[in-house]
Amino acid sequence: MLRVWKWYQNCLAVHPVKTQMISSGVLWGLGDIGAQAVTHHASSNKKRPLPADADVIILILILIIIIIISNHSIGSLESPYYSVLFGFRGKDKEFKINWKRVGITSMFGFAFVGPVGHFWYEYLDRVIRYRFHLQPKSVKFVAAKLTADGLLFGPWDLLIFFSYMGFASGRSVEQVKEDVKRDFVPALILGGGVWPIVQIANFRFVPVRYQLLYVNFFCLLDSAFLSWIEQQGDASWKQWFSSFRALEKQKNNPDI
Repeated sequence: MLRVWKWYQNCLAVHPVKTQMISSGVLWGLGDIGAQAVTHHASSNKKRPLPADADVIILILILIIIIIISNHSIGSLESPYYSVLFGFRGKDKEFKINWKRVGITSMFGFAFVGPVGHFWYEYLDRVIRYRFHLQPKSVKFVAAKLTADGLLFGPWDLLIFFSYMGFASGRSVEQVKEDVKRDFVPALILGGGVWPIVQIANFRFVPVRYQLLYVNFFCLLDSAFLSWIEQQGDASWKQWFSSFRALEKQKNNPDI
């Protein structure tokens, strides 16, 4: 692991953007495999309740670790480890990875998250440090970064992700609009409860050079989470957000 870390550091120093692009692409692809596994588990065990959000994250993380360290084929996931973890038994419940979707998701990490994330963290640090003249690692410095990241990069990242996934899957403009309306707010609210905590530690303790690497580790889970959100379609739990928005709209427009 030490050799791998030194090799990564060298790649990051020599080819920073390319390294961020490749690592982001790999992590987002792995995250989508995790999302597919959780979705398969939920659909093939309808009698069992859908795991809670925390359980989903834990399942995804464990699956990805198994994929990395296991000598078993990940094409069918017939290993006894998967049977214990996800309850896969028999060929009628065999899990097949949708490699086309993995490629599409991986390309998002490669073409968007990698290069945009690299320049975003570099630019954000320079603006907060030199334009606003805030002391690095101070409370105001971290708070300013956290606010900018949450209000600017976060929402745009979600909007572009869901739009890209829709168009890449062959959907029409109207279908993509409906998908974004359905998925954007739930993802923003649920992700908003986790990412601020992650980013506080990032902006306070991690050097700028490694901030995207730090974020990419959590993107391994985030990509799985977003892919899982997108694959849920019109799930019943999403209807709560739609009902809430409709209720707020009715309050603001009582004549409707």
